[in-house]
Amino acid sequence: MRSTDMSKLFEQQADFMRLLHSKGLFQSFPIDITSKQGQKLCKDIAHDAMDELHEAIQHLRNSKQHRVTEIKEFDRDKYLEELVDHLHFFIELCIVSSVSAQDLCDAYIRKGEINVDRINAGY
Repeated sequence: MRSTDMSKLFEQQADFMRLLHSKGLFQSFPIDITSKQGQKLCKDIAHDAMDELHEAIQHLRNSKQHRVTEIKEFDRDKYLEELVDHLHFFIELCIVSSVSAQDLCDAYIRKGEINVDRINAGY
């Protein structure tokens, strides 16, 4: 994904957050991440994101270690919808804490390079 694609996701989410704010359903942002209130909001959003991941994994019906039979039915659309819901909350978390799409992409690339270096070094 190019950073411009990621920027579109961030822009769409910020627009949605502004809409919620205009309706009194979301606080102003970005927040002061050093404050108790700011950190509480980040924690709440992170929990919402984790809830969406939990909903996504509920669609992985063959993931139980003790399951002997295999269920071939898989609702990919529902699974994808939950992953997208997670991504919405993750991007929201980035936005409120002043992490831009470019910041995220740059950090992702740097960390990926570190991971490759670690594996190549026998980590």
